[in-house]
Amino acid sequence: MPASHLNDELNIIDDLGHEQPAAVADETRPWRILVVDDDAEVHNATAFALQDIRIDGRPLAFIHAYSAEEALAEIAADEDIAVALLDVVMEHESAGLDLVRRVRQDLGRSAMRIILRTGQPGYAPEMRVIREYDINDYKTKSELTRVRLLTTLTTAVRSYDQLRTIMDARRGLALIVDTAADLLARRDPGDFAAAALAGACRLVGGGDDALLCAHRQRFANYPGDTPLFVIGARGRFAGSLGQPLKDCGAPGTLAAQAGAERRSLTDGGRAAFFIAGENGHDAVLYLETTAALTPELRQIVEVFCVNIGVGLENAGLIADLSFSAFTDRLTRLANRSGFVARLDDHMRSGTRGWTMALLDIDHFSELNDALGHHKGDQLLLSVAQRLCNILTPGMVLARVGGDVFGLLGPDAMLDPRLLLDHFKTPFLVDEYSLPIKATLGLTRLDEVGDSDGIDLLKATNIALNRAKSGDRGRWHYYTEDMARETRSRLDRLHDLRIAVTQQRGLELHYQPQVELISGKLIGAEALIRWRGPDGEFIRPDLFISLAEYSGLIVDLGAWVFKTAVGQLHEWEAKGLPSDMHMAINVSLVQFRDPLFLTRLRNALAETGIAPQRIELEITESVAMLEADTVIGILSELKEMGIQIAIDDFGTGFSSLAYLHRLPIDRLKIDRAFVRDLDSKSGSGASIAQTVIGLGRSLGLSVIAEGVETEAQAKLLMDLGCPLAQGFLYSRPVDAEAFLAWGRARR
Repeated sequence: MPASHLNDELNIIDDLGHEQPAAVADETRPWRILVVDDDAEVHNATAFALQDIRIDGRPLAFIHAYSAEEALAEIAADEDIAVALLDVVMEHESAGLDLVRRVRQDLGRSAMRIILRTGQPGYAPEMRVIREYDINDYKTKSELTRVRLLTTLTTAVRSYDQLRTIMDARRGLALIVDTAADLLARRDPGDFAAAALAGACRLVGGGDDALLCAHRQRFANYPGDTPLFVIGARGRFAGSLGQPLKDCGAPGTLAAQAGAERRSLTDGGRAAFFIAGENGHDAVLYLETTAALTPELRQIVEVFCVNIGVGLENAGLIADLSFSAFTDRLTRLANRSGFVARLDDHMRSGTRGWTMALLDIDHFSELNDALGHHKGDQLLLSVAQRLCNILTPGMVLARVGGDVFGLLGPDAMLDPRLLLDHFKTPFLVDEYSLPIKATLGLTRLDEVGDSDGIDLLKATNIALNRAKSGDRGRWHYYTEDMARETRSRLDRLHDLRIAVTQQRGLELHYQPQVELISGKLIGAEALIRWRGPDGEFIRPDLFISLAEYSGLIVDLGAWVFKTAVGQLHEWEAKGLPSDMHMAINVSLVQFRDPLFLTRLRNALAETGIAPQRIELEITESVAMLEADTVIGILSELKEMGIQIAIDDFGTGFSSLAYLHRLPIDRLKIDRAFVRDLDSKSGSGASIAQTVIGLGRSLGLSVIAEGVETEAQAKLLMDLGCPLAQGFLYSRPVDAEAFLAWGRARR
């Protein structure tokens, strides 16, 4: 032995006796002790002195290094060394101290406890070494009795354990903080589950086998009817994704037990963490690790599970929103948005020979009102099921409206005749057998060129509306002509809205009404005229229906009434007969306007015109619809003194009993029957005679419209018709021309 090492000997005195307390050993987790000394006897003496020693129930495992370089390699390779018993003087006088510096600074091992042992304390003054080199204890070999060695080692081991616990907690909390934002940003449940499992495995640091199980069917895009099923899987469980937990063996049993008991459970290296969720949407995180989790690490995982619970709820809400955005909740079919997305996908695929169809259930609203919404929903489900039965792979069925279904499939599969054949058999809804018909609009995708889902839906809806405009139970294929007509109709509606709101291009023309015998002017019918943006007149039959459809007829009708009544007042001031009346047409939509009567009263009050000089004309078909509403309003009009006429009489289907109930003053013979008066084979004369006789028997005045020839006028006089209007007397003309005609007539 070199002279410098003469005192560097370890003579451990056994002063423990046999009083070492018994402890339950944890053989799987020994304390790893590194002995660093260039003297083999020191290694032997240390191992012998500490044999069978257990600290806090765990045995000791020794690692031996005979030089500083060898020790450094051992420390670099093993992160679980708890304590290093380090000789100061080895290869050179400061080898031990240099090793301490490299361990702390280069390897960053701040938790490992270092106990310096030296037989030559002069080489390393005790206080300076502990202060400058981050050494936990300093002992001379001569003072290390067995009791002192064990006491020093026990203190160091416990200090190491506490530091590791704190460091693991910090690392775990840092990982939880780092992953929290990422987890909350995950929108897809599957993506979220994968990220959560990856974070959990990093947290425990030992094992890659994990499951995340959801309680109940929280996410629409995961199937399963069992209370717990796998929404995330990792490691050897990767093939279990989407499976019920009962099919996952022992791990599934432990996880299911945790979910049932609503608490976390551990069994050696297996752990199931219960995650409470909102509204009973609970979850369980299952982990398998190489060693049992420490209580401290279990607590850290519990904290991480709080993040998982919040993230699951967030991802669940997003999944619910996505489900609601693209799925019909009643039928579980795609909704309008989902159908449009599928159409877009199909158009991008470039597949040829496919058709899109919209199927409308005829008179569903009436059935829904009669049977109730619950049975209406059952009917929709029955229709959806029957349509599902005809689907082949790749076809799409969606509910795009209340009673409208969308279909996408090959041309042959969406033959309208075959589709409507499926409605020949009644649908059973509880005790009801309901015969249902449907109307179809279809579009051949090959004929519409480069279109997206929205365009296809619009085109097919045009075809559906065309089919619905005729008899129900029919179909129409979309054509470009339909699109042009629809665009033209929309353009016309836009122009009409501007005309009504700004009173631009609207005019009233007037057609005289005369006594047949005397030719005396007794009244005028106000007829709306509209000059379009191009300055040309647009036929009333092209825009009146648009005004009624859009509701513009209410404002348009109010303008007509106010203008016509004001014109009557102006004519009177300019010399036309003061007893002549003004006939004004009224639609059913105006009758439904709650301000209808108020508008009439205000217009009459502003001009001072007597109500008896106003005659409102309603068609026979309007009089038949909503009888109670129409009769009630007509009665109020009669109380005001306003006269009521039935226009186009004879073209509808009113019964005499119903006609008798109406508070009316005049019947108007339709021009179609007047035109037929000249025909020997026609029935116009007999119908005119019937209407005249009916009016006489009911005490009603009768006027014939559309009189164009002297022969028609003479025949009407012979039949007893007192009044007439038509081209024979004057076409409809503007107010100034009518004034001139009236003055000349006098």
